[in-house]
Amino acid sequence: MFNESTAHFEPVHFVAGTQAGFSDETVVLLRRRLLAAVALLVAVMAFGVVADFLQGDVLWFGVRSVVLVALISAVVLLRSKRVLTVAQLRALEVACFGIAAAQILLVTSSFLYDFAAENDAVSAVNAAGHMFTAWAFLTLLYGMFIPNDWRRAAWILGPAAFVPLVTGLLLECREPAIAVLLPDDHFGLPIWAPFLASITAVFGAHVIYTVRREAFEAKQLGQYRLKDKLGSGGMGEVYEAEHQLLKRPCAVKLIRPDKAGDKTILARFEREVRATAALTHWNVIAIYDYGRSDDGTFYYVMELLPGMSLDHLIRKCRVLPADRAIHFLHQACAALSEAHAKGLFHRDIKPANIFATERGGVYDVAKVLDFGLVRETLTSLGEANLTQAGTFSGSPLYMCPEQAKSYDKLDARSDIYSLGAVAYHLVTGIPPFSGDSSWDIILAHSRDPVDPPSKVRDLPADLEQVILKCLEKAPENRYQTAAELAAALEACEAFGKWTPERAKKWWEEK
Repeated sequence: MFNESTAHFEPVHFVAGTQAGFSDETVVLLRRRLLAAVALLVAVMAFGVVADFLQGDVLWFGVRSVVLVALISAVVLLRSKRVLTVAQLRALEVACFGIAAAQILLVTSSFLYDFAAENDAVSAVNAAGHMFTAWAFLTLLYGMFIPNDWRRAAWILGPAAFVPLVTGLLLECREPAIAVLLPDDHFGLPIWAPFLASITAVFGAHVIYTVRREAFEAKQLGQYRLKDKLGSGGMGEVYEAEHQLLKRPCAVKLIRPDKAGDKTILARFEREVRATAALTHWNVIAIYDYGRSDDGTFYYVMELLPGMSLDHLIRKCRVLPADRAIHFLHQACAALSEAHAKGLFHRDIKPANIFATERGGVYDVAKVLDFGLVRETLTSLGEANLTQAGTFSGSPLYMCPEQAKSYDKLDARSDIYSLGAVAYHLVTGIPPFSGDSSWDIILAHSRDPVDPPSKVRDLPADLEQVILKCLEKAPENRYQTAAELAAALEACEAFGKWTPERAKKWWEEK
């Protein structure tokens, strides 16, 4: 929860811990890239094995088959679910590329000895040229696929570029006949290819590493690393995230300056954070942290909830039994009671803003989300003009009649009406009013009588009476407080019949 006062804001700055996160990301990327590179080596080696088989070359068929089996084993290991450390992955990287490189040198050396014995200068020159070309290919493959910073890439590929040339010189010293067959300029041919490939690979590794680093840092907000996008709405985007030091999963809601359009939107977003952070009830989503990043992005961090919103639940089940609906509604009343007591009104109660989750082994815990439309009755914060005149906010399907007329005069009874509309939808499968446009729905809330829920679906009379009282047009005819509504729900016969055991069973079987 928040440690800061709700009237005081201090930006959260970047802290240590991002390097560990980048290293974790590198491990995942290294495994994926190494798998792709080794798979490509398998394809090339398989082609060589087939060629040796067709030519009847038993020796090299056997050698390349051993190399192929080793590379396939590496692919199987990389595709398995076995956890591999970065050291193990780097060792596997060296082994796979090392065995491929050794095969190139071994084959070339053997061919050069054979061609020297046959005094075949043309074939000897071609074999030497193929060695340089194959080595350059292997170098580029390494640079393209294996994630490295430029220093590590240079440390590996720099010395490696000399290996073909040194191998050729050693062969000439060991077997003078090879020196006679090859040009005086020591292979004349493509000796530059491995060096050019190494320079290109090191530069490419540097560019890719820099882009990865920038992309990683762009996903950092304070101490939090963004992961998958969970959704978006009128006030911003929501991402799954992780605290870099605590490794605690969480959700981050943010809005960027370029999306805000003006400072009023950002001020409203900040107000949402302060309002929600002031609430401590367990049926209100918990706020952990908030701040601004270096680029002006405002964000806040909240608990990451397993489960689904009531909107999703309705679409899944179509209707809820009376006892389960009462179970959720009663918890929402408890959350709103605390908010109303602190002068905070939600103004956008709807199924999507009530979340069914599991907390501490208890299922069907309701969490009220998104106080983005709250308006504080206190004027000490200088926020009286944050909502533009002549506009309204909220969801038309669940909006009280007075909300479209006078946003500034809404109170607890407005949330009670909206919660009644949610209750209607939960037990019938449809909202209380519908229309071809938002204005049609808003007008229906204001002037049309609501059909009793029992006309849509059978349900207990006591619950129907509670819902209809919530949906009274005149605020004075509704329940006046969330506590009154909670008491009315407690008086319903179905109250308390949705037990923790039934809730757990439903989630396990869904």
